[in-house]
Amino acid sequence: MTATTKPKNLNLDQAETQKARTFVGDAWRQFRKHRLAMIAVVILAIIVFAVAFGPLIWTLDPEYIDIVAAYQVSSPEHPWGTDNLGRDTLSRALYGGRVSLMIGISAMVVAMSIGTLVGLLSGYFKWLDNPLMRITDIFIALPILPLLLVLTMLFREPLKAQFGPEGGIFILTVLVIGGLQWMPTARLVRGEVLTVKSREFITAADALGAQSGRVLRSHILPNVISPVIVAATFSIASAIITESALSFLGLGFPPDFPTWGRLLFDGKDYLTITWTLVFWPGMLISLTVLCVNFIGDGLRDALDPRLRK
Repeated sequence: MTATTKPKNLNLDQAETQKARTFVGDAWRQFRKHRLAMIAVVILAIIVFAVAFGPLIWTLDPEYIDIVAAYQVSSPEHPWGTDNLGRDTLSRALYGGRVSLMIGISAMVVAMSIGTLVGLLSGYFKWLDNPLMRITDIFIALPILPLLLVLTMLFREPLKAQFGPEGGIFILTVLVIGGLQWMPTARLVRGEVLTVKSREFITAADALGAQSGRVLRSHILPNVISPVIVAATFSIASAIITESALSFLGLGFPPDFPTWGRLLFDGKDYLTITWTLVFWPGMLISLTVLCVNFIGDGLRDALDPRLRK
């Protein structure tokens, strides 16, 4: 009896193990194998925690002017030094990080929403495929940086008058960056939709009379969401760099509203006097972008079914 019951128990244990496995669990196990991605998660978590809660610990006012302490490289009172007006660089970097990260996340949401919608419609409806892809090609062919500068100059003052200096620039920056970064996502989603649309369960749903909206929402979108998540991580990095470029060119936020890009712009004129004004915000931008890119690489490997056993 014992010899006959053991194989049954082993089969039951194997079946329970297989049932316990989930897509999220498999993806997490694969993601943990990517060492650079795990290190990036830790570093990015530290940066986000410092930006979110740092001002509650380091309570110096980022706009407090102390001319006597100007141009310091480092001191016990100002570990990251001070600028030409004696304002604390660490405090300004912590406050500026909130804006830079919020712009990166918000612009990513705009870009992913537009790109996913265009890709779904283009891949599923044949009569929309050609016009939507031609519009996408036109946007890809546009020179992004000059267009960013033109749009910023055109709508800067109206939005500032409507929503205030900070709110207007924030909305403008998010919409302009997000509105010019959706094209790669649209092409990626379109290709995934064309692949998924030819599978049997989509044919069965169409044969049962399911409406197009339900098929897109319930069957196609869940199967193309993985590459969208990966693209979203790279979009955040691109948005942070673009915002920093705009601020560095003087078209971002006003001088009394620090962002990492604005700190670089303000510190470039005093680089020969105190290098910390450029080093610290530049290091934060570089670390954040590198971490987001490594996390994107890890997610790409984790969500690839060919790499999961």
